[in-house]
Amino acid sequence: MPDPFLQPEEPTAAEAIAAIADELGVFDDWMDRYQFIIELGRKLPPFPEEWANDDHRVPGCQSRVWMEAQLRDGQLFLAGASDAAIVSGLVALLLRVYSGRSPSEILATDPVFLKELGLLEALSTNRGNGIAAMARKIRERAALQAA
Repeated sequence: MPDPFLQPEEPTAAEAIAAIADELGVFDDWMDRYQFIIELGRKLPPFPEEWANDDHRVPGCQSRVWMEAQLRDGQLFLAGASDAAIVSGLVALLLRVYSGRSPSEILATDPVFLKELGLLEALSTNRGNGIAAMARKIRERAALQAA
């Protein structure tokens, strides 16, 4: 089975955020950005079906979202999936920033970048709350590992 945990493309969370900002900046309107985000979701590693359960579910999301984390050599690797295309893309964005980073780097990377990239304003209130819940869950896992 392929590794369900996302491998980082950029060396740091800050560089991942900058790359995402550059990529989103290419598009003039939000419909094109949404399409780009949906494509990111389609490229996520396959999420194991046995993890699509209540133990892995992220509370606070209108769509169903599941996540798993695994510490490997001091880095926290993340896997995620959703039953909604746009939400899968948002999962992919978060994993690109946070997966494969140390717990301390995850905790030092405030999810305010979601607001700075204009993602929260562009989403419905429920989706905005959902992506905030996903970021909170990732940071909670990192805090547990850091303790």
